[in-house]
Amino acid sequence: MTERKTGDGRAVVSGRKKMTPSEAFVETLVANGVTDIFGIMGSAFMDAMDIFAPAGIRLVPVVHEQGAGHMADGYARVSGRHGVVIGQNGPGISNCVTAIAAAYWAHSPVVIVTPEAGTMGTGLGGFQEANQLPMFQEFTKYQGHVNNPKRMAEYTGRCFDRAHSELGPTQLNIPRDFFYGEIEAEIPEPARLDRGPGGERSLDEAAALLATAEFPVIISGGGVVMADGVEECKALAERLGAPVVNSYLHNDSFPASHPQWCGPLGYQGSKAAMKLISQADVVIALGSRLGPFGTLPQHGMDYWPKDAKIIQIDADHKMLGLVKKITVGICGDAKDAAVALTRRLQDRTLACDSTRDARAAKIKAEKDEWEAELDAWTHENDPFSLDMIAEQETEEGNWLHPREVLRELEKAMPPRVMVSTDIGNINSVANSYLRFEEPRSFFAPMSFGNCGYALPTIIGAKAAAPDRPAISYAGDGAWGMSMGEVMTAVRHDIPVTAVVFHNRQWGAEKKNQVDFYNRRFVAGELESESFAGIAKAMGAEGVVVEKLDEVGPALQRAVEAQMNEGKTTVVEIMCTRELGDPFRRDALSKPVRFLEKYKDYV
Repeated sequence: MTERKTGDGRAVVSGRKKMTPSEAFVETLVANGVTDIFGIMGSAFMDAMDIFAPAGIRLVPVVHEQGAGHMADGYARVSGRHGVVIGQNGPGISNCVTAIAAAYWAHSPVVIVTPEAGTMGTGLGGFQEANQLPMFQEFTKYQGHVNNPKRMAEYTGRCFDRAHSELGPTQLNIPRDFFYGEIEAEIPEPARLDRGPGGERSLDEAAALLATAEFPVIISGGGVVMADGVEECKALAERLGAPVVNSYLHNDSFPASHPQWCGPLGYQGSKAAMKLISQADVVIALGSRLGPFGTLPQHGMDYWPKDAKIIQIDADHKMLGLVKKITVGICGDAKDAAVALTRRLQDRTLACDSTRDARAAKIKAEKDEWEAELDAWTHENDPFSLDMIAEQETEEGNWLHPREVLRELEKAMPPRVMVSTDIGNINSVANSYLRFEEPRSFFAPMSFGNCGYALPTIIGAKAAAPDRPAISYAGDGAWGMSMGEVMTAVRHDIPVTAVVFHNRQWGAEKKNQVDFYNRRFVAGELESESFAGIAKAMGAEGVVVEKLDEVGPALQRAVEAQMNEGKTTVVEIMCTRELGDPFRRDALSKPVRFLEKYKDYV
């Protein structure tokens, strides 16, 4: 039999051959380099699953299919390869919707394989029957429905190609009876786009604009990470002497040790980054869609420069000028575009050349001021938080201030660490304290903002990069949605470290009840048993931390156990009920009541 070799050395049948649809499906997975799939086994795809092992594919069985989707997301974001998720038709597939939505907003090349009810039962309301394509139409870049078993390899290959070319999840929908039979098929070779830097005209316009800029600022976005273009971004920044700010939740898009790094924009971001970009006369948004949540006012500053010229570079032309008015739009790869612009500027005299030293001093001064503020900002100072701090001083136990905890965790981070954060109040405050030296290190649920994201995502990341330390952050509310996946980490030897901030409340939404509803708390309180104790019951290590000087050592011991002993550890940190700023102050309005029975509820 004629075969060809994949990049990882596995053999794929070559030429048109007789095979079953299951074999065509699995061979196409192999051709696309798939070695890991996350999901729960099911009869709907069992004929294909039966030959995963001889194909060199591991199915990682999870506790809940949403976790599988997040694991595939984390796997894709670390490796740059496809993340794959699969489940039983109907409820197994519907459980994945939230995770695929998160992957969509992270631009992750996730392929969700959705076996569906058999063709002879469609429309009869049979067991686990569902119309599965509409479930995902808002959150996929392409949906392939296998309408004939003979097209199994074709549609499978196309879904994998489109996930990369469209920069987002795709869905492969397969009637369960189409895995069986006899077909002739050829396994397609993967197609990968060579995107290029963008059009010559737009690049020339951008270079001309940058030549006249006196205070250029670079936003390094997720596109820089996905293009593996951090070094190229550095070269452009160094030619310009420009401050570099991270786009929201892309703190790994520029090394924090670089003197021109200024930290992230957006919610709970860096004041230094915001102050510096507010002075820009030209902004280069490199690989960023300039999403609304990452450019809104923060820390009392409406920092987006109103009169600056904006150069936006994005691989998706639909993002250019969508959120912010731009001067020049470049549809291109962030890495290649950075190289093209640097070349155009290399031997050119720039207006900003004469102020390089002064701007470097300004960058340093703003960063030093922000770091000093963070050091002194040991707790929140709003009236509610001060009340909670005073109240908890009378309670049994020792309760730690979240900001002090986050600073200690930052100091204890190991080299090459990967960190995922969930949604919630403390996790969002962490944005100010998470710094990275290499890309593909930071994972957050992005614009979809779903709870239960961090733990399964970091498990997927660890599966893709077992040599790197993997740490997740979650509050107790989000942790409750995902902690079952500790069993996945333990069962399948994918060790991670989970930090849980236990403050016994839904913090982010409770902050709205403080600001808008006169502290009338409804359904915001969360009392629970020890999360460390629950972790031990699931076979992991569990540690409770109640003293500030124990935070860093506890994290370091947990990471050592992860890397040297293959152990998963849950580090439960007992935190005060103080609350950081709300996600956005324009999200709600002060309540108005007209009915007499509700007149006091204002």
